[in-house]
Amino acid sequence: MEKLDIVIVGGGPIGIACGLEAKKKGLRYLIIEKGPIVNSLFNYPINMQFFSSSERLEIDGIPFISKEAKPKRNEALEYYRRIVTGNQLSIHLFELVESVQKTDTGFSVLTNKDNYLADHVIVATGFYDLPNTLGIPGESLPKVSHYYKDPHFYASQKLAIVGASNSAIDAALECWRKGSEVTLIIRGPEVGQRVKYWVRPDVINRIGEGSIKAYYNSTLKEVREGEVVVDTPEGTIHLENDFVLALTGYMPNFEFLQKLGIQLSEDEKRLPQYNHDTMETNVEGLYLAGVICGGMETHKWFIENSRIHAPMIVSSILEKKASKITS
Repeated sequence: MEKLDIVIVGGGPIGIACGLEAKKKGLRYLIIEKGPIVNSLFNYPINMQFFSSSERLEIDGIPFISKEAKPKRNEALEYYRRIVTGNQLSIHLFELVESVQKTDTGFSVLTNKDNYLADHVIVATGFYDLPNTLGIPGESLPKVSHYYKDPHFYASQKLAIVGASNSAIDAALECWRKGSEVTLIIRGPEVGQRVKYWVRPDVINRIGEGSIKAYYNSTLKEVREGEVVVDTPEGTIHLENDFVLALTGYMPNFEFLQKLGIQLSEDEKRLPQYNHDTMETNVEGLYLAGVICGGMETHKWFIENSRIHAPMIVSSILEKKASKITS
């Protein structure tokens, strides 16, 4: 079995950036992605528009041309797919990494299809796979989803949306415009301040005119077949309901990180330990890249401010290789 210089876990934009950098530097690498190319972006809402402008989503200086300043999901899929195929990156798709074991000479990476040996591992898995659940009765009913894809599905339906962030507000506006009867259930006193600046006034106006109903300082208490139970400042209310979108955010796979031996902070942020200059974790030879670095603070890392991780990591790996040769 040929030993690789790097195995990259995750084929999102940052994983792809790491692969590009490794290829440029002549390193033997492999990207392993459990789904299609940029799996997380593929699972974004079909009409999603990025907060970042296209040039801030570029990797390796490859131009990203979009119709508008802020590109949409389909344009991002085209951009990153063309980078992978045009550069003939070494990537295995629909292959799940099951374990990464530290050995005396590097790492053994076991997947559902094969086993690989590598000197270094980069974890660039993002955070979109595990939703923050509500932990309430009825959350497991088929009518409840933690992911939103297409507004057409909810046309002419009574839809409750839990959340006040970009994903929840985008879904509320899109579904209302496709004929849904939308109710927002918001834990805080207002629509989230981090909602896209061109979207926030829109939803506030729709709420103000009564097109979208909003319950502030409220929580979803229970989901039943034909209704939802909501705790509001005025008391507990029962609302007729067909579907629930619980868009309360997502989290990294902390269990996977801990199995790798990565130390996490003991507070609610659960920040993984890594060197901010090299991105190397407390496990020698094991690196983090992308939004996975933020723990529960998933709003702090994006493609635009974590794409620099790729050259930082590869530079560190090259330095390690050079020091082994001279020692």
